[in-house]
Parts: sequence; C-alpha cells; structure tokens
Amino acid sequence: MSMPDTPVRDQLSGRADPHAAVQGENGKRKTVVMKFGGTSVGNIERIRNVAKRVKAEHDRGRRVAVVVSAMAGVTNRMVGYCAELDPLADPKEYDAVVAAGEQVTSGLVSIALQALGVKARSFQGWQIPLVTDDAHGKAAIESVDGTALLACLDDDVVPVVAGFQGVGPDGRIATLGRGGSDTSAVAVAAAINADQCDIYTDVDGIYTTDPRIVKRAKKLDRITYEEMLELASVGAKVLQTRSVGLAMREGVRVRVLSSFAETDDDSGSIVVDEDEIMEKELVAGIANSHDEAKISVRNIPDRPGIAAAIFDPLAAANINVDMIVQSVGVDNMTNMTFTVSKSDEAAARAVLEKAREYIQYGELITSHNVVKISVVGIGMRSNAGLAARMFRTLADRGINVQVISTSEIKISVLIDSEYTELAMRALHTAYGLDAKEGADA
Repeated sequence: MSMPDTPVRDQLSGRADPHAAVQGENGKRKTVVMKFGGTSVGNIERIRNVAKRVKAEHDRGRRVAVVVSAMAGVTNRMVGYCAELDPLADPKEYDAVVAAGEQVTSGLVSIALQALGVKARSFQGWQIPLVTDDAHGKAAIESVDGTALLACLDDDVVPVVAGFQGVGPDGRIATLGRGGSDTSAVAVAAAINADQCDIYTDVDGIYTTDPRIVKRAKKLDRITYEEMLELASVGAKVLQTRSVGLAMREGVRVRVLSSFAETDDDSGSIVVDEDEIMEKELVAGIANSHDEAKISVRNIPDRPGIAAAIFDPLAAANINVDMIVQSVGVDNMTNMTFTVSKSDEAAARAVLEKAREYIQYGELITSHNVVKISVVGIGMRSNAGLAARMFRTLADRGINVQVISTSEIKISVLIDSEYTELAMRALHTAYGLDAKEGADA
C-alpha cells in the first residue's frame, strides 16, 4: 500500500497554519481518521451528531478525514433484494447494489458538516481511488492513493469517504465484505499517514467478551494486534478481521470508542503492539460466532489427494473454509467435516455437488445449529493447561465438542448453539476474566 509523504502546501505558499499548536508525533498537525458505523449514522439526527463530533475534532486543530458505513439496516435490505431475485446473483451486480448505502451516507455527512460551517466533500471508493482485486463481494485492497485526500486536508476540507467499497481491475465497484468500512478506514489512515484511526461504534470499547451475554465482562484499555486479530476472526464484532491485520502490517494505531457517550483522548480501547502492554494476561477474551455452517462430506474413498479434491474447488470459488476435521470410517472410507460462513453455504453446496462425480462421496449434510466458541490470549504461548481447562469446563457442564481448531494464541471449538450462553459464562469465569462486583465495566 502506498503511503505518500504529507504535502506541506501551507509552508510552501507562506500561509500561516492557524492550528500549528496541535501537533502529532511527526511535529505536524495531528491527523485523525474518524470512522462511523451503521448505528452511528442510523438516522438524520445521528448524522447531525456525527457532524458535531467531527467539527469538535476539527475545531481542536486536527486534520480530520471521515469514513462512513451505510445507515443501519440499509445494506441488509440491499442484500435481501439481491437474494430475493437470485441467491447466486452475479457478484459484480451484487456489489453495484450493496455499495449504494455508503454513497448516500457520505453525501449526507458532508451536507451536515457544511451546515455547521465545516468545509467537506464526499468521496466514493473509485474517486480516491481505493483499488481492489477482482474478488467481488469480498475484495482485498491492493493500493490506496492518498493524494486527493491529502489535498483536501491541506485546504482545510474534511474528506468524507464511503467505506466498504473500492474499484476492481475491471473498473467496476467492488465491495470489501461485511464490516469492510473498518478496513477502508485503516487503509485511508495508512495512505495519509494518520496518527490514529478512531472507530466509533455502539459500544464504548473492546470487552473480554460480549457484555450482553456475560454481565461481568470487562472493558480492556489496551489489547495487542495479534489478540484483536484472532478475536475478530472468530466472531468478535467490534472490528473486521482484515482491518486489524492491515493495521498491524501498516502500524496504524486503532482506537474503538462510543458514538453515543462523551469521549476524550483516553476513552475507549486501543489496539497496539505487544511491547506497549506491560502486564500481559493469559487470556484476553472469549468470542462466539453464529455465522457458521457445518458441512459434512461423508463416505468418501480414503485415497491420497482427497482433501485437495474437496478444498481446491472451494478455494477457486473464493469460499473460505475454517475449522476442519477428518474422521476415518470403515472399509477404506473417510468423512470430512468443515465450516464455512452461512452466506457461503449455498455456493459451497453447489461447488461440491458439481464435483461429486470426481470426489465420489456418498452424502452431503449441512447444519446451522452450531456456534464457534474461541478463547484468545498471547499467554497461551508459554502457559500449559489452558486448552485442558477449556475442555474440562465444557465437559463439566455436559457440552459436547464437535470440532476443534487451534493457533498459537487461540483455541476454538464448535458446539450446539443452544449451549452458547452457558459455555461463554462458564469459560469467562474459568479463565478469571469476570469483573469484580461493583467494579466499573
């Protein structure tokens, strides 16, 4: 990703910088990207509140760029229209439809800022341009040109960028997948060399687990990129997985804070390098994901290359496979069970049914009645027994584990969805994450 040097037009033209006293780490005016999610811009009144927050940062003398999501519910409605017409709609036309929400929001926020006396203009992904690959519906960012955005900032204009969207190599609108506005924000922050990327949402920070399920969940002041990356990848909804990975690669400091509460520079939770955290907990958090479809391919001839025969065509269709388990059957037959996102289930079934003659499987079974529970923490690298504690805790409550997957700092299990709350609360307590009675969350 290109990261051009910040132009210094005001210095070259001899114009005085009225905000010179407010500086970032590079000695220049602090540059902040403010990203607002769908609930933050859910109606006109909330859009006015967003504009007031942006104006407050601008009035502090900061250079501000804004990235916005679609208004709450709009993208789901667009997705529903596409699915009603064709569950396997052309991905390019699908993108043309579902990207519309962010275009509307970026224009409305710009209008709201102008009404407050702040110069602003909207940008669509192709106008920057934010260039992606050709994986429509889940495109990856390949480059961002910050030139136009930096020119706005130099002229004291707030650029308001439509998140979630870019332009593919074919010149068509390409979307970044659900939650992609977070990735847009981090990419913009990297492209303009921002000091920080603030993600405003409907929660006031990052918690050890979902506080709606576990009342004694604790808010974290800081969390490492690696831990946040794992939590995001296994179901934590605060940040999109790719946004965290991009922030880690580009060294973008990301802060999560509330759109609906008073905030200051110490509010929320910040995602940082591991060496910035002095006291490291064994476990940072516990996440759950209901966006799982379990697919079992049964009675397959147990021969070399059978895994490739199943997963190669899925990869070619841009279907991500998560948890995998292979079990040995009888008479030289085997079974393969894995998970995909619910949105990919229909496409995965179509791919496997098309390849049935080659794979020679006997039966294809899918299930939605599952949830993935994951425990994440950098302490897992050097502390034995954390996995055993998870399995023992679940077993003591009669919860059967269907599939297991691990990484260096994560353990995930697939269980029946009816046990979600019981498992989350039991594990949160077992790993010593409960907030003390009477303590502030």
